[in-house]
Amino acid sequence: MTPDTTTSPTTTGAARLRELFARPGVIRLAGAHNPLGARLAERAGFDGVWSSGLEISASQGLPDCDLLTMSDLLAVAGAMAGAVNVPLVADCDAGYGNALNVMHMVRRYERAGIAAVSIEDKVFPKVNSFLPGRQNLTPVDEFCGKIEAAKSAQRDSDLMVIARIEALIAGRGMDEALARGEAYAEAGADAVLIHAKGDSPEPVLEFLRRRRPDVPVVVVPTTYHTISADELGAAGAKMVIYANHGLRAAINAVTQVFDSILREGRSTAVEERIAPLSTVFSLQGLAELKKDEERFVRDDVPVAGQVAS
Repeated sequence: MTPDTTTSPTTTGAARLRELFARPGVIRLAGAHNPLGARLAERAGFDGVWSSGLEISASQGLPDCDLLTMSDLLAVAGAMAGAVNVPLVADCDAGYGNALNVMHMVRRYERAGIAAVSIEDKVFPKVNSFLPGRQNLTPVDEFCGKIEAAKSAQRDSDLMVIARIEALIAGRGMDEALARGEAYAEAGADAVLIHAKGDSPEPVLEFLRRRRPDVPVVVVPTTYHTISADELGAAGAKMVIYANHGLRAAINAVTQVFDSILREGRSTAVEERIAPLSTVFSLQGLAELKKDEERFVRDDVPVAGQVAS
């Protein structure tokens, strides 16, 4: 399965994402933390890539609690956006500060080719939603100011601002989640992301039944994984993000391969389970590089006193 690449190569990622939102059907994104992971998501057939704050933090050996700076995360998101043709949606945590920080963030991410930014309504510095303990929410009016600031700062009208609702994560209940979604839509959010961490999809389905119908809803079924993307789409979700599955799969796969090599004293037992170097070269874009080399690289160096032909 391959993503739809029928749009013009000059079309921006933001414009491509807008086209996906305008079409019928659910949009599927996969999380990644580097350009290789982004290309794997694209090659698998996902409609876009989620620049996952959790994955990027974990790849640096750090907890996901705003230890990395905006520049750290932007460098990775921009590299991923440049490596694929599908849109890149960036997890921008709590916006790296107040409304002024959010404006600076939007300008930088927009210039890097990001299709959408997602900011969550938690107090900066935030803590990953799946961790116990502190999950403090920003007051509604303050977060609406961040959304308004983000929309004011963008220059490309196609760039989308996704407002992430953490009320269910913080134990505030459905009524507050719905009220926040309504307020964020009024403030200009292009979509809202309702986040939940239970093993049942019912709270998310209830939100979809009761939410404002004219604003697209994004969901992240990390813990309530038994429901399919098509089922979520039928319930009213427009985008489904599999936010950290690539990282988690890689951790298990690498651990098993390394254990086998150490146990056996050689890699023979795992060679059929790991990608051949030819796959690595393909994902690196080596064939395209070789074509460019043949076209443009001039290897002939004239001897002193000779004129190159």
